[in-house]
Amino acid sequence: MGLFSIVTGLPLAPVRGVLALGRVIQRQVETELHDPSSVRRDLEAAEKARAAGEIDAEQEQHVQQEALERLVRPGQDTVREKE
Repeated sequence: MGLFSIVTGLPLAPVRGVLALGRVIQRQVETELHDPSSVRRDLEAAEKARAAGEIDAEQEQHVQQEALERLVRPGQDTVREKE
């Protein structure tokens, strides 16, 4: 049965490989998204953009809120619809 299952499952091997690669990429993205240094970089970038006049105080506050939510609630999905 082992040889039979290998032979019949062979056509699905590329699909399984793509799914495994997707899971690895997803874990890496989540790790990077919730990394404190990543959050700090986003906060610093918002501060610099505000100082340069590229964004206003409300936009800076929005960026800060999203960055802090990523840090505080790392287990939840932070992707939102654009308002």
